[in-house]
Amino acid sequence: MIPPYHKTTIKTAPPNIDWELDFYSRSSIHINGKKKWELIICSTPLSSDSSSKSCFRWEMPCPTNSVNSLWLKAALGQALTSARRQGFVSPRRIRSWRSSMRTMVQRAAEYFDVEFVPSRRCYALTEWMEEREKYVYSALNYSAKNESIGSVYNELPAIPLPTAVRGDSWSWASLPIDVLCNAYKWDISFASLLPSPTTVNKNTLVPGICLLSNERALAIAAWIEGLEPVRLKIFNNKLILEAGLEDRWLLTDLSDEEAGIAEAAFNESSVNAFGLQFLAVQKDISHFDGLWMMRDR
Repeated sequence: MIPPYHKTTIKTAPPNIDWELDFYSRSSIHINGKKKWELIICSTPLSSDSSSKSCFRWEMPCPTNSVNSLWLKAALGQALTSARRQGFVSPRRIRSWRSSMRTMVQRAAEYFDVEFVPSRRCYALTEWMEEREKYVYSALNYSAKNESIGSVYNELPAIPLPTAVRGDSWSWASLPIDVLCNAYKWDISFASLLPSPTTVNKNTLVPGICLLSNERALAIAAWIEGLEPVRLKIFNNKLILEAGLEDRWLLTDLSDEEAGIAEAAFNESSVNAFGLQFLAVQKDISHFDGLWMMRDR
């Protein structure tokens, strides 16, 4: 039996939302030595004007002797029912980032005909996990230990982008955060945006790159959409796009000077703009075929 326990934030959500899910024991350890297993779910903001108050949230503790696919399937069913009762539509996709729980989560999602996406692109979930470590677990006599989604994956060799999706050229770019976070108003074929941090100066510049292609911009954007872009990194003078669970794509090699400048820009964003970055695909400077906001925390 699953206890009738849940906690949600209630607001009307737009259609076709995605969910981000984590089913695991917390890194926090109770004073009696027991780990805390729980299921936490939140919806992904659809656009950069969304706020956490307009998102669905669900949490449910799991007894340590009930950690199995049957419990998860039943709990996910309760979450879906609760969401519908509050005016939220069922998710089109569920993202989850723990490879060790991948099979269990995938089976539960598929049982309810929801697409499962293994991905580290779980920014809203990451923020909520940080909040819970700071305010919830400590109140339950757990010793909070920060847990990073990115830290659980080894840095695998980066694979060069296929020739067909490299574009004609690429360039460094930057946009004021206020401009970037209003991109939901633009006509973009493929986009995945993030909410604007409320405590950041709206003129703060967000670093990114633009891939330009005169004839294949739309096809390139469609291909990148399927990658689940997570963040841009500089590693050994190489510009790398991390995506999905553990994919690493080599975008280009850089000179020592260029790598230093880019790394400084990314570090500055981590300090001043919550790690925001962006990747754009364009046919020309007047139109975006693809735009993905990312975060490196």
